[in-house]
Amino acid sequence: MLDKLLIGLLRVSNKILLLEDDTLLGESIVDLLEDNNFTISHSKNGQDALDLTFKKKFNLYLFDINVPLIDGITLLKELREADDITPTIFLTSHKDKEKLKDSFLSGADDYITKPFDNDELIFRIKAILRRTQTQEIKCINLLCLDEEHKQFIYDGKDLELSKKEYELLVLLMKHINKTVTKESIIDTLYSSSDVASDGAIRVYINRLKQILPQMKIENIRGIGYKLVS
Repeated sequence: MLDKLLIGLLRVSNKILLLEDDTLLGESIVDLLEDNNFTISHSKNGQDALDLTFKKKFNLYLFDINVPLIDGITLLKELREADDITPTIFLTSHKDKEKLKDSFLSGADDYITKPFDNDELIFRIKAILRRTQTQEIKCINLLCLDEEHKQFIYDGKDLELSKKEYELLVLLMKHINKTVTKESIIDTLYSSSDVASDGAIRVYINRLKQILPQMKIENIRGIGYKLVS
């Protein structure tokens, strides 16, 4: 079951940030990755890539080293210092061992030397994603939680949830097969200045039931709710 879900994640969910200043090479890489069902954002300089990391969540970074404004190694160092642990592959024409050493010291997970074989690049990307997602994603039946990217996947597809729906489902999943009291739900979903109501909670619960038809959420009358595996 987990293998099926990981295949679904590789097919549907993975977003890659490509940093490559060579226009023709960048376009060919974008085409290659899109043909393999990845969603790609392409930057031609390190500053634009850095800006994108603040706007979007990515599953993997694919960085060239010699690019304008902020080089790939410096960019990754800055991201790692900001606690960004997104797996990273360097695209490099460098054969100098010290340069490759610097890339790993900055937090790289792998590198591939230009010119590279397209199949090899795809294999390396999928291997890293499979490894990292196996570590990060928790699954119950068809429902998987990727806390790193604050995302739920159901039957291999992303769920579009509001902030409170997401927080409620995380709470239920972390207490699987146990009753979560209304008080706990209110404490999780609402700040002290917010107005909470049983009616609003029921709306969120009913919404989750609709989008998770094969998952069972029980109403424990007068107490709370339970997600049953």
